[in-house]
Parts: sequence; C-alpha cells; structure tokens
Amino acid sequence: MASRPLGPHRPPEPEAMTIAPRRPEMAEDKEASVVEGNGPATGHIISTTIVGKNGESKRTISYMAERVVGTGSFGIVFQAKCLETGETVAIKKVLQDRRYKNRELQLMRSMDHPNLISLKHCFFSTTNRDELFLNLVMEYIPETLFRALKHYSNVNQRMPLIYVKLYMYQIFRGLAYIHTVPGVCHRDVKPQNLLVDPLTHQVKLCDFGSAKVLVKGEANISYICSRYYRAPELIFGATEYTTSIDIWSAGCVLAELLLGQPLFPGESAVDQLVEIIKVLGTPTREEIRCMNPNYTEFRFPQIKAHPWHKVFHKGMPPEAIDLASRLLQYSPSLRCTALEACAHPFFDELREPNARLPNGHPFPPLFNFKQELVGASPELINKLIPEHVRRLYGLNITRPAGT
Repeated sequence: MASRPLGPHRPPEPEAMTIAPRRPEMAEDKEASVVEGNGPATGHIISTTIVGKNGESKRTISYMAERVVGTGSFGIVFQAKCLETGETVAIKKVLQDRRYKNRELQLMRSMDHPNLISLKHCFFSTTNRDELFLNLVMEYIPETLFRALKHYSNVNQRMPLIYVKLYMYQIFRGLAYIHTVPGVCHRDVKPQNLLVDPLTHQVKLCDFGSAKVLVKGEANISYICSRYYRAPELIFGATEYTTSIDIWSAGCVLAELLLGQPLFPGESAVDQLVEIIKVLGTPTREEIRCMNPNYTEFRFPQIKAHPWHKVFHKGMPPEAIDLASRLLQYSPSLRCTALEACAHPFFDELREPNARLPNGHPFPPLFNFKQELVGASPELINKLIPEHVRRLYGLNITRPAGT
C-alpha cells in the first residue's frame, strides 16, 4: 500500500508533549522536537528530550534518519542512527488521532519477550499543519523472513529444514507469549512481519498495528490479516474469532517455508477460499458452523481433500506434514495452540543437547521461557524444557504420574 504523504518536517508547537509510561524502563517523560532536514524520511534529525527518573537531569537523544524500510497506510518506518551512541534503531512514525490512545503503543508497552520486537522509547512530534505523529523507537533487525524466502527462491533452492524448524519454533514461542500473557491476537502474521537476525538467527514478531486483545462476546472486524495468511473464518465474515486465527497464519508460513511459495495464493477473498478448499476439501456443515454459524445454509461445490503428503514433495519429513495438518484445520478449536506447536516432534532436533547452527555456532536462546508456561501441564513443560537444560539450571519439574 502506498504511504500517506507525511509532508516536510517543521519545528513542533511549543507545548511539551509527553507519554505516560507503563514499563519501569520507560519511566521517563519525553518532549519531542524536530529539526528540519532534507525530506520526510531521510537526512533529517529528530531530537527527543528525556526527563530522567528521580529528578535526574534531562538528556537529549538525537536520531538521524537514514533510509525508509517500510511504508503503508499507517505511515512510515525508517532506519535511523542514534547520534549519541551510534546505535541503529527502527522508528515507526504514525499519524496520531488526538482523541484516542494508540493501541499499538499500549500493547507494546505491556509485552516483553525474546521473540517479540522490543520498544525502546517513544515520543510525539508535530508539523506546522498541527498534525500529531507518534514515533515508536524500536530495536533494528535488518532481515525479514520474506527476504530470506526470496533469497532461496532466487537461487532455486528450498530453505534448509534446520532453519525452518528454528524459525517456526521461535514464531510459536512469540505467539504462545502474546496469546497467553497479555491475551493479544496479532492478526497479521506473515513473513514480512517476522524479523530474522542474520547472525544469530533469532526471530522476532513485529508490527502490532493490527493487534488487539480479544474479549469473548465482543465483535471484531473480520477484514483483517493479509490475504494469503487469512484464516477461513475471517473469509466467512466471522466477528467473534479467537487467537487461533494467528495459528492458521503460522501454519501458512510453515507451509510456505517448506514449499518455497505460498500454499494458498488467492487473488481475491473468494479465490482465497477456493485455494483453501482445493487442499482441505469442502468444509462440512459442522466445520462451517464452527467458523461462522450464519453461513451454514450456503452450498459449496463438493471437493475432496487433497492428501497432505501429496501437497509437499516426497522427501518431506512426516513430522512436518503432521504439524501443518494440525495448524491448518477449518474448525478453529481443533487447531493446536502455539505452546502445543512448540512441543511438536517436528522441533525435537532443536532440543538435542549438542544441536547447533550449520556454521557450528549455538542456537539463539530457545528455552528461556517467560510467563507463557503458566498454566501448562507438567507433561507439556517437561517436553518444552529438555533434560540437559533442566540439569544446567537445576530445574526440578515433577513428571506426571504414569510417565
């Protein structure tokens, strides 16, 4: 999508603009000023004054915008360098409606996980047209899963299976956290929103612009999520969906990593459903009821499901096919949870004591779980934290009876 014209930068209105922080490390007031530069995204300098905690003196942080890395209806994302420290950051600049709080900011402040992009700080800036912009300053990660896929496609290769396992496992860890701790549904899981550190291969879920805390009984918009990754209940117009729409999207990402191309490349919403039916077969009346009760009387052409083992090439490990089949189910309640997906045998190789990256370097941290394990069964926790990790950290997890 083309970005909204942001216009040239001008010095802001004189009144101080502050954001009330939530997380301890953000317990600072921030005033924003903009120094006019060479254009809306590159070459200009943004300076923010941070009021220190407990009466500490103010300090100024300045960012030099270097290049645009993303545009959309929301605004613009650019890579910038902190002039004081030399650190590279990403700044997401969005037009702010003065009447409302920014949901993305509120959600990002409530989340903290190794597989989610982290918010460093934020500030407002204005233009001479009295437009108010919110600037979210985040860690910068140079690659996306989309570009990694494109790289392998360009050389006519498939992504090595070890990377598929490593990336998908971390995606599910991030989803397990947002689904269970703050209760957030991302609603736009796709390769473009999955950042990959090319050195460590750590994956981070980004862009919470569509994310929302789903409340049972409250209606949500169904026209959400990018088409190839949109769960069928959304295509059916469901408004009371659950976080399982993210699980469907993750299943589509898994299939794309395994195939080297999207599994359901629909050209429109209706065509998207046709692409899904060609693989899963025509949904039963019960499955349609589970997706959206208002659609039970609609008639669909009767098409048999395409066997999963025929969807993928012959050498595909059965564990990969099994996981895809557990994620891509019509009935939302039949899809496995993100934490259950992490425990799937497809990821067992990652849990082996001497498992390493192909270059011999260690994996990024995979077992430093946070609150996402609260409420999980001892059996699931035993599966998720390998014995060699438990021994290393002296963890004592009781095995369930009969195992």
